Amino acid sequence: MPASKTAKPARSRVKTVTSPPPRIQIARPAPLIDCGRYPSKRTVGDRVAVSADIFADGHDVLRAVVRSCAPGSKRCAENRMVRIDAHIDGDRWAGEFEVDRLGRYSWTIEAWIDAFASWRDELRRKIDAGQADLGGELSEGEVLLEQAAGRAKGADRKRIERALACLRDDGANPEIALDPELFAAIARYPDRSASTTMDPELYVDVDRVKARFGTWYELFPRSWGGLKGVTEQLPELARLGFDVLYLPPVHPIGLTNRKGANNSLEAAPGDPGSPWAIGDATGGHDALHPDLGTMDDFDLMVRVAREQGIDIALDFAIQCSADHPWLTEHPEWFNRRPDGTLKYAENPPKKYQDIYNVNWESEDWQGLWNALRDVVRHWAAHGVKVFRVDNPHTKPLAFWEWLIAELRKDHPEIIFLAEAFTRAAMMRQLAKVGFNQSYTYFTWKSSKWELADYVTELATTGMQEYYRPNFFVNTPDILTEELQHGGPPKFASRLVLGATLSPTYGVYSGFENFERVPVRPGSEEYENSEKYEIKKRTLNGPLLSLIERINAIRRENEALQQLDNIQFLTTENDALIAYAKRTGDNVVIVVVTLDPVSAQEGVVVIPYGLGLPPVFTVTDLLSCESFDWRMGRNFVRLDPYRVAHLLRVSTSNA
Repeated sequence: MPASKTAKPARSRVKTVTSPPPRIQIARPAPLIDCGRYPSKRTVGDRVAVSADIFADGHDVLRAVVRSCAPGSKRCAENRMVRIDAHIDGDRWAGEFEVDRLGRYSWTIEAWIDAFASWRDELRRKIDAGQADLGGELSEGEVLLEQAAGRAKGADRKRIERALACLRDDGANPEIALDPELFAAIARYPDRSASTTMDPELYVDVDRVKARFGTWYELFPRSWGGLKGVTEQLPELARLGFDVLYLPPVHPIGLTNRKGANNSLEAAPGDPGSPWAIGDATGGHDALHPDLGTMDDFDLMVRVAREQGIDIALDFAIQCSADHPWLTEHPEWFNRRPDGTLKYAENPPKKYQDIYNVNWESEDWQGLWNALRDVVRHWAAHGVKVFRVDNPHTKPLAFWEWLIAELRKDHPEIIFLAEAFTRAAMMRQLAKVGFNQSYTYFTWKSSKWELADYVTELATTGMQEYYRPNFFVNTPDILTEELQHGGPPKFASRLVLGATLSPTYGVYSGFENFERVPVRPGSEEYENSEKYEIKKRTLNGPLLSLIERINAIRRENEALQQLDNIQFLTTENDALIAYAKRTGDNVVIVVVTLDPVSAQEGVVVIPYGLGLPPVFTVTDLLSCESFDWRMGRNFVRLDPYRVAHLLRVSTSNA
């Protein structure tokens, strides 16, 4: 046996404390996402409203500031916080700071006890109570004034020194210490030596305004004459009010297992295949389909789009055809069954025999991650600043958090849209880990109560801090039963709802032509889907004039560019939905019929909480008519030929 050793006493780990623990508590800061694990989101020019419970033992007067640091800045800005609770001695404080550059801001709260204000408040109460002997109190005041004079400068210091000299005189009038100008001078030089700072600090990711407010149009370039044909359409798309043009994958399409018309398993000669079956012998995710044009054509399209105020958004789909170069260059990146065969993608009952998913548990997962990052970097180098990500919920969250952070290091202007129609928790988490925008359940919300409940959740429950909805009214995969059977009036009403409920909405081409025939009853797939065949598209649909007008109204009314300012209004008719949005003096009231067949009448109740006068004038921005409205009940009538009122309240009486 080894010789025993005398155990040494454990070294004390207790640190020597030279000052008492802080008295001030800073609790429940907001905005706060998952205890600070994720940043909240804002856009350039926003003011970030922050709040927290700030309190201490006793009755001392507290002061607090919110301190914010811009990305890359070594100096932080400070803004004063104020107590906002309505009840006596409330503990909730609020402040704000402006974000004026892209990237990640940090912020924290610092609070301290204002010793002079506390002493002054106590002195005032004793004077008001008629207390005569204040010698002890004045001696305390002398010390506080002396300390304040040491911190102050210039005229403020002289004012404090004069007050100190007067206070030291025999028979000094204690009212000297209550002078408001003296109080203001001392407040400009607070003693923060014993302040408390919130730890850890919190963060805000700041994006371009287009991450919050934008209008998307989706088209398949092969149906418009390739990239050159798309470029020719850009001025007209800009005139119609679109500022993001989303293109499904533009890469080479595999031949193996190529899908035919209407998703048939056998492709006929000349069938182009699905753009989501990415890759052939000529290239993969960083290549262009030769039928669409050259990289010079692509660069010209991006440049012309930028001149028109339009962003080109590319689809980023992490999947490969059987002919993608990666299958031979990196076979370890793909899933194989025990018999050695590749496993194609499935989402029962849907099958994607022309697509193979990558193996996220590959031994070379780091190589796979880096290759995917380099794909996005490649297109970003060609001017693409918006990416619509296909099915991100079927990929690891850790990958997305890493990828988005990597790209935003050099390209903080990039916007990622998550195309995830899945469980709510996953959709929320994708937004938290970095996606700047998200698809939503809006497409399937049809009743008044479904719409109101869902938008209220998005706008008021805390989701508004990190989840930015994009209300696409249709997609190549989603032709809802509502559109199939509602006819043109339903297309018009869904357009108004998408464009006014959410700051960002999108339209897939064909919507303006009322395309609504499903491949079979009960299916949401289009008959003769553009995913599997080439169409001849032009911008001439009968709904375009309404789209153009609504897009102009959105640009002209700041209230429609926000999400969290919505207030749903009582209509007393479930076939009518009404809501108001207010930003400053800009107030817009929207009323939409949900009935595509019959006329509907009802009232819209304007509550006092909307902050409008008893009687006010509204102008319908669609018809240019004006009406006198009032607080309380207002009659409306809508029908299939007039599906909505977009009413702007006159600024003279708002």
